[in-house]
Amino acid sequence: MKHSSNATQVFDQWIRGSFVDINTELESLYWQQEDRDNVEGIGEGLKRQLESEGRALIKVLLAEGNTSQNFDNAFNLLGSVGLYMAACRRHELTEPARETRSPLIEASALAMHLGPTIGMAPRFSTAHLTTHNVAENGIYKRFTTLHDESLFVDYNTRSILAFKRAAEALEKIHVMGVSHPLCYDLLLAAKQGLSEVIESNAILFSELDTDRFFHCVRPYYKPYRVGTQIYRGANAGDFAGINIVDMLLGLCRANEPFYSQMLVDKFTYMMPEDQQLLRNCMQGSNLMDDFLSQQHYKNQAWYQRNLTVFLAVCELHGATAIQHHDQLVNKYIAQPASKVQSQHMNKLTASGPPLHVLLRSLEKLRDLRAANPRNDIATRYHDILTLQASLN
Repeated sequence: MKHSSNATQVFDQWIRGSFVDINTELESLYWQQEDRDNVEGIGEGLKRQLESEGRALIKVLLAEGNTSQNFDNAFNLLGSVGLYMAACRRHELTEPARETRSPLIEASALAMHLGPTIGMAPRFSTAHLTTHNVAENGIYKRFTTLHDESLFVDYNTRSILAFKRAAEALEKIHVMGVSHPLCYDLLLAAKQGLSEVIESNAILFSELDTDRFFHCVRPYYKPYRVGTQIYRGANAGDFAGINIVDMLLGLCRANEPFYSQMLVDKFTYMMPEDQQLLRNCMQGSNLMDDFLSQQHYKNQAWYQRNLTVFLAVCELHGATAIQHHDQLVNKYIAQPASKVQSQHMNKLTASGPPLHVLLRSLEKLRDLRAANPRNDIATRYHDILTLQASLN
């Protein structure tokens, strides 16, 4: 295995050191203003320092030209370049609305070299900050030293890992069949994973400060240009596990236009192994259809036992979606957004579309996962009722 070059290591250390300090200092200056969303004319010397120090280090890497020695090094470097570009976007050194091309020419060139090499979007993704973020002496890569940022990342990572555990359990059932004696054990494992998601989100909901998140953490997740193209911000749902749970339970289907569009949009924001897992899952059957097709066994003990837990897992998965939308999105995005001054309104969301469009889309996703009755999209509301009726 090739080791990362000295220039890569120097850049990595800058990202873990001076970069974090500059961002934290700028956040402190913004926080002291009456209009905390304004960054114009604040800390200009610090912004110039951030932009020029990063550019100088990236120029060396670009000249070196051997940055994609192996996946791990290339992925790690893409994350570092992406964090730098996201910070420049946060401090409005770059702003997609006023440009047709990113002024971060060297960073764009390096990101566009790295992204396609490893099969990902040429910007930082959720995995760079969560599941694949290497810690040194107990500290992983981040934007600032703010407590609310680490709280947000820590609990997002816990939720992602719990969703992955639930997905792995359901994948095993998919191979063994719903009547298998161990289906029950695996459904219990999935249930445990989803319960942990709810617990993790509940702690985040109680401890994360709304204003700190909205004004000091969220802005680093905004869309930014790489070259001429605008790439949406990283999203906590950019991993396969949550969609594998969706589709294996049968609550969401890959041939439903709204849902399939969402899957297409997130593919290159996920790790390549996650992309493959998702492709495989999109082609298969689901557990809900399996139970529906085996209702003639409804008097069998295995059917009653396994279906009871399956329906409990579906309900829990719906509960995670309801919790995320009705609590987290509402508290940390919708409510604070309603107080934002008009000149900042067009810069609100990380996913690109205007806030009202984003919220409507998240509502649809919540209702699919919770199997709520809707007229505009096909949910599994009636199928759940059918299965519930087959229980003794």
